[in-house]
Amino acid sequence: MPAPKKNRNSKPPQKKGGRPPKKDFRAPKKSTGPAKGKPAKDKKDTVRLNKFIANAGICSRREADTFILAGSVMVNGKVITEMGFQVKPGDEVRFDGKRIVREKKEYILLNKPKNFITTTRDERGRKTVMDLVGNASKSRLYPVGRLDRNTTGLLLFTNDGDMAKTLTHPKHGVRKVYHVHLDKALKKEDLIKIQKGLELEDGPIEVDQVSYIADSPKREVGIELHSGRNRIVRRIFESLGYEVVRLDRVVFAGLTKKDLPRGHWRPLSEQEINNLKMIS
Repeated sequence: MPAPKKNRNSKPPQKKGGRPPKKDFRAPKKSTGPAKGKPAKDKKDTVRLNKFIANAGICSRREADTFILAGSVMVNGKVITEMGFQVKPGDEVRFDGKRIVREKKEYILLNKPKNFITTTRDERGRKTVMDLVGNASKSRLYPVGRLDRNTTGLLLFTNDGDMAKTLTHPKHGVRKVYHVHLDKALKKEDLIKIQKGLELEDGPIEVDQVSYIADSPKREVGIELHSGRNRIVRRIFESLGYEVVRLDRVVFAGLTKKDLPRGHWRPLSEQEINNLKMIS
């Protein structure tokens, strides 16, 4: 007896008490792997040419762009004038014919004394903070942010441009704490005004905390804020009729002055570096 013909419209048998299988109308997933015969590129290992030059301590990224356009840079024997060119591990980069390499990232913390200006050089021959950290590294280090000439305390130096940009950008709100010495006792009502926020000539300013220093005269105040505006701490008190006699930054981005005498520097620990990286 011949086998019965299959009915094309027939449904697959169902299990007793079960439901018919659901159709999957979803489009098949596209492969995320590399195409056959084309190895995947790991962009994490590449770096923009202008950044490579800056990290080598030659100049800033903006200046590097100018040198690239001028034809001063070669990669693997070829002159590169393309903006955004990516340097891969193992590439040979030459600047004005001299081979350059990326510097190891370094981080130096200084307890700045008075009478040093925060700049890499001064045309008037004044003492700069670079005079204090000149022997800290063979790399070209830059101060992160600035402290006034008469302001003391913590100042970070690094050749890590990305880190410096993060720590100085307002959106990251890096924490800073200052020990302020005033010319006279701070009135309680003025302390409250600072707590509530003030209106300065360049706009409103809010502080995170402000209080008298424990077991000290009322002319000594601690203030915490995130703003990086120029001379902001001095201007806060000057707006209320006080003169800042001494100003000392005791905390910067979680770093403290512990075991760091005035005028001395030290490299950051691995844990401190990792903590800074978490900010970004």
